[in-house]
Amino acid sequence: MEETTTVNFIGFFFIILSSLLIFFLPRRLAIFPMLLTVCYITIGQRIVFAGLNFPIFRILIFFGFLRLIIRNEIYSLKLNNIDKAIIWWVIISIVTGVLLEKSWQGLINRLGLAYNALGCYYLFRFLIKDRQDLAALLKMIAIIILPLAISVVIEKTTARNIFSIFGGVPEITIIRNEKLRCQGPFRHPILMGTFAATLIPIFVSLWFQDKGGKLFSMIGIICATVITYASASSGPLFTYIFALIALFMWPMRNNMRSVRWVILIGLVALNMIMKAPIWFLIARIAELTGGTGWHRSELIDTAIKHFSEWWLIGTTYTAHWMPYTSFDPNMADITNQFILEGVNGGILRMCAFLIILIMCFRELGISNITLKDQPIDLKIFSWSLGAALFAHVVSFMSVSYFDQIIVFWYLLLAIISISSSITANQTKVNQVLQQV
Repeated sequence: MEETTTVNFIGFFFIILSSLLIFFLPRRLAIFPMLLTVCYITIGQRIVFAGLNFPIFRILIFFGFLRLIIRNEIYSLKLNNIDKAIIWWVIISIVTGVLLEKSWQGLINRLGLAYNALGCYYLFRFLIKDRQDLAALLKMIAIIILPLAISVVIEKTTARNIFSIFGGVPEITIIRNEKLRCQGPFRHPILMGTFAATLIPIFVSLWFQDKGGKLFSMIGIICATVITYASASSGPLFTYIFALIALFMWPMRNNMRSVRWVILIGLVALNMIMKAPIWFLIARIAELTGGTGWHRSELIDTAIKHFSEWWLIGTTYTAHWMPYTSFDPNMADITNQFILEGVNGGILRMCAFLIILIMCFRELGISNITLKDQPIDLKIFSWSLGAALFAHVVSFMSVSYFDQIIVFWYLLLAIISISSSITANQTKVNQVLQQV
């Protein structure tokens, strides 16, 4: 990709309008322009300044923090475990990146990662303050993806991607196994499908809210289902299915430790029975559903075999890992977020990434216990966040995130962090009131 500015008239108008909206809208609605950008503008619309690449969502991060500063909306934030885990992951990513690439470009690349991660995460942390903000946000997302669902239906019927006017995506829709694989504004059909599939749990939680929650829930579920289907990819399909499975585990919420032990013992038993390692189940399943499951299983196997090459600080050459090359002659197609973390920063960065997930699940587990006697909508919402997080974990086994989907990933982390903090603070207040 050439490092040149590629903003057309529509993109430029969108930058101006979104920047003004993010600055002047009420705080609760200020996140709207960012989400709108992610859903309707491709990464192909970007401004390059002094060699630095600024897709539109990066520009909006800047204006978002400018708003927070000028309107004095940055408040004292007591860092919780999730906040700290993300900061440590970013620090480790920068340090290992500098050690690995030993170049100015390598440092710029990792600083860009830090800008995306901390910028998105903390912008959302400051703009969303209470449960009313969270409820409004979920309804906002349900409405935002409605036109996107319509656009992918058009793409599915015409084999033309209307978002190609922004660049970064092909005009003619990709076909595999005689199926159109729609991708909308995303860089790959799998990413668009994954984006939609991981939203299913939070849309389901809207059903239990008052004030039109059922209507927004139906809109969100239908749109997310349509988008997932239109991607015609097995990865998003399985993410969708596992998101529903996680939701349907609600009746077992008080026995999840036993469930986890049963799953672990079952996997160990399967590994003992199977001739191939347990991760080749992905390939077995793909034989029934289609897709590139063998590649994903083989990638895990190969990464383990080449552990000595990447465990310390990562590696810049993996082309010899797989029997075919990707678009990068030096790198295999790393379609696994966990392995990509290791390749980009060694075992330390991979562990830091895993700790983020562990902290999120831990905080949600504590919230589920704390909310035991609270209204059903709060309990379902907390459970749905865990289901959405689990859906992302499933998707990480088959795809690595490399476009605007990362904004929704950081949004989910921020929502989990905010929701957990609200629950913890409310618990402290209740304890004080009980003592008075």
